[in-house]
Amino acid sequence: MARLSVCIEMIFREQPFLDRIDCVAEAGYSAFEFWGWRSKDIEGILQRKREFALEVSVFGVDHKGRLVDYTTKDEFIKGVRDSIEVAHKMECPSLMITVGNEMEGIPREKQHESIVKCLKETAKLVEKADVTLVLEPLNVLVDHEGYYLYSSVEGFQILEEVYSPNVKLLYDIYHQQITEGNLIDTIKKNMESIGHFHVADVPGRHEPGTGEINYANVFRSIDEAGYDGFVGLEFKPLADPKVALKEVMRIASAK
Repeated sequence: MARLSVCIEMIFREQPFLDRIDCVAEAGYSAFEFWGWRSKDIEGILQRKREFALEVSVFGVDHKGRLVDYTTKDEFIKGVRDSIEVAHKMECPSLMITVGNEMEGIPREKQHESIVKCLKETAKLVEKADVTLVLEPLNVLVDHEGYYLYSSVEGFQILEEVYSPNVKLLYDIYHQQITEGNLIDTIKKNMESIGHFHVADVPGRHEPGTGEINYANVFRSIDEAGYDGFVGLEFKPLADPKVALKEVMRIASAK
């Protein structure tokens, strides 16, 4: 059964960053996640994690290199290497990665090739470290204009070419509903290649139950497909955060 993880970058934003971890525990959740780590108080996060016996499900690789640009490969790999050290410290199984914006004047196939080559070279590093990289497609219609990887179809194609058990897709249900829909069928057909989920409703990127996605069916399908990893709650609450999280827990457990 999937495990829920609270993204403290978007939920409990009214609280100081470290205090958001306390709020996760108070809301009855056992895991949290965040984005970049270099500007964060890592020791403080670790202390709160231990205090409340929580898990860190995923956080973002902090890197200057862009996967679409092979000339920045070394910077990307250095960012992964540094992030692995932090992941081990936090006993975190996964690291999020993005590919960068599309490069003007460069054919998409060349940028696709660059992503694959960078990930193939990085795969050896994460396999040895027993950490999973999760590659995230983002929508370009509402939130991330210009981003290269918007389609899960191309994302799964990249993973096939990289062919590593430690490089998977971060399937963001919000982004993919905007981009291509067909959520449940895509999830079921590609479950072995998915290493993490993000959820928010459409439109508005608010909590499940506020928009057009039937999240009860989506959560049920994820469980029926045998997924036992984390589902990250990366939404902007309309309701009080604790009320919103309680409702999400209810939806996720509905049969």
